[in-house]
Amino acid sequence: MSNLPHSIVAETAYLTLHYRLASVDGNDIVSTFADNPATLQLGNGQLAPFLEACLIGLAEGARQTFELPPERAFGSRNPELVRPVSRKTLDENSGAGEQYAIGDMVEFAAPGGGKFAGVLREIDSDTAVFDFNHPLAGQALTFEVEIIGIL
Repeated sequence: MSNLPHSIVAETAYLTLHYRLASVDGNDIVSTFADNPATLQLGNGQLAPFLEACLIGLAEGARQTFELPPERAFGSRNPELVRPVSRKTLDENSGAGEQYAIGDMVEFAAPGGGKFAGVLREIDSDTAVFDFNHPLAGQALTFEVEIIGIL
């Protein structure tokens, strides 16, 4: 038996882990358990901040499951983020001849050079209605993690 202390995940840790993000009904959204583990550095945006927060303080070798209500995950759905967009604006953000179907994710140019995306909910000749909520907003999630190594 070793007397050496186990490494603990800190806010800027570089680590190797398996993780699984799933809906509460058990459907995987993403999982590394069947493939190669992920290697990442916390604080670099590779995982959502709320997922990183779950990892802080876990020891190397730990395996844990977190049940995350919407407020601790991608947030509640905000009805104000379901917005109409003129066909002119849609056309300006589309390739020539681009065709859309309900459910398509469409990227828009943001002021300052950024981008944001919305899911198409309705479309007619004048207007398209987009849902700019995160696709997982309003959903409770399960986050399972196994810490393989910490540097």
